[in-house]
Amino acid sequence: MTATLVGATGLIGSYLLQELLNDPYFDTVRILIRRPIDITHPKLEKKIVDFNDSDSILVPLSNSDVVFCAIGSTMKKVKGDKDAYRKIDFEIPVNLARFCKMTGCEKFILVSSAGANAKSMNFYQRLKGETDEAVKQAGPKTIHIMRPSLLLGERKEFRFSENIGKAFMTTLSFIIPEKYKAIQGRDVAKVMAALAKKKDEGFFIHENKEIRELAKK
Repeated sequence: MTATLVGATGLIGSYLLQELLNDPYFDTVRILIRRPIDITHPKLEKKIVDFNDSDSILVPLSNSDVVFCAIGSTMKKVKGDKDAYRKIDFEIPVNLARFCKMTGCEKFILVSSAGANAKSMNFYQRLKGETDEAVKQAGPKTIHIMRPSLLLGERKEFRFSENIGKAFMTTLSFIIPEKYKAIQGRDVAKVMAALAKKKDEGFFIHENKEIRELAKK
């Protein structure tokens, strides 16, 4: 099986990359990246692309059996520019889903977020909800949407507010509903890799509680 991953340098993406490289089920692991990264493996193909150029993406997506999208930004990275945020968190996933269908790939797996709701008053949750709905309309016959809560794991960049949230949710985890409990990024990646190998068809949303349960199997 050939797997293509977008967002390989993020928290979930980096764990997922290792899952795919270590799993003999996947013969080829292709990552679409904006700049070179220092990682090598016999199964790994690195393709530098321009996500604003459809031709740059279409060719590397060809011959993929499954496409994973774990890309995402933060308000800090885009300096508060909501349009720039939308270009990354909405346009890239939706275009990938559409190109996935165009190139004959039958499965698309997207990292969304707990609380995603296209009608939410919260910008982030509304954006994620709109993305999920657009991916459903644009993508191939099998789509899995992952909606994890606060992610645990080692990030390359420091996120102050997120670290405060992690401390709070870890300390008080016993009173937090399963739907919102923090989850290890590696567990989300593990479940995504397993879903890629599953013989299924349709549109599936996996909430945080379900992801936590599936990760234990």
